[in-house]
Amino acid sequence: MLLHPAENEPLPQAGHAEIRIVSATPEAARAVAEVIRRCFAGAEQRSYPTPGGGTRLHLTVDTETAAGPARSWLATSRPPTGTGSHAEEP
Repeated sequence: MLLHPAENEPLPQAGHAEIRIVSATPEAARAVAEVIRRCFAGAEQRSYPTPGGGTRLHLTVDTETAAGPARSWLATSRPPTGTGSHAEEP
């Protein structure tokens, strides 16, 4: 199935871009979206099923604002500060 934008579909606001990712699995679409989020801020995300069991993911990104600094795998694997057990809890 080939999707074409409707002629009357509104354009994204200035400084933003709409990105469509189509993949066989949600995991693959999310992996690609994660790479895009490392480059651009904003990344509003919407996911839709496709015929045959695939996934269509739509992102809105701010092309004028860079994403925050990339975090190392070690930093992202740690729980956020202030979560988890307190020192006085068993």
